[in-house]
Amino acid sequence: MGRGAYALVRVAVLVRAPAGWLWWPGLLAAGIGVLVPGLTGRRIGVLAGAALFLIAAFTVFVVRRGRYTALAGGASRAGKAVILQDRSVTIRVWRRAHRWWLLLAFAAAVGSSFALPAAGGLLMAGAALGLWAKALWLGRWEQAHDALLWVRTEPVRRGGAAGKDVRGYHTTGTAAGDAAPGGARRRRAPAVPAARGTGRDPGPATAASGAGAKRR
Repeated sequence: MGRGAYALVRVAVLVRAPAGWLWWPGLLAAGIGVLVPGLTGRRIGVLAGAALFLIAAFTVFVVRRGRYTALAGGASRAGKAVILQDRSVTIRVWRRAHRWWLLLAFAAAVGSSFALPAAGGLLMAGAALGLWAKALWLGRWEQAHDALLWVRTEPVRRGGAAGKDVRGYHTTGTAAGDAAPGGARRRRAPAVPAARGTGRDPGPATAASGAGAKRR
């Protein structure tokens, strides 16, 4: 790796980012599709959609798992000069880059209901479920190894978190960044109230959590 600062993005967040944008539009498209009789009828369409839902969920979950495992196994410790990208920024960047694809996928799912009612929407929802499952699988790896997986932002723009341009992952401690293992939003610990009558501040742990989110 070259010298100087470089940006890292969480692998699990990248995997998880599309899930919500496929799940809810997929369910909406399936709901709209149920209202359309279609060429095959609602019963056949829903049954076919259920099969596609399971197939998509399983396929998305297992695809490239070996690649993720190999990259994680060879991960190196992140340097001190790294910049850790926030979870919200990662999701926003992904959404902006794929918003037209999402719109086309939703339109195609609704349009397919004229042939197979609800099938296209259930296919989208199944892909979302597979992504969530894969993010949870990555989260279990992170918990087992007490480390978070990160990847440089440059190759991700060209091929995703496990694309051919990704040469390796980096690791940090589990307190780094603002996302928990698996890419979910990190839950903040409740503030500890000051002891009654002492007037003392409960300490800097809670107040400093935001400032320390980017530390490794």
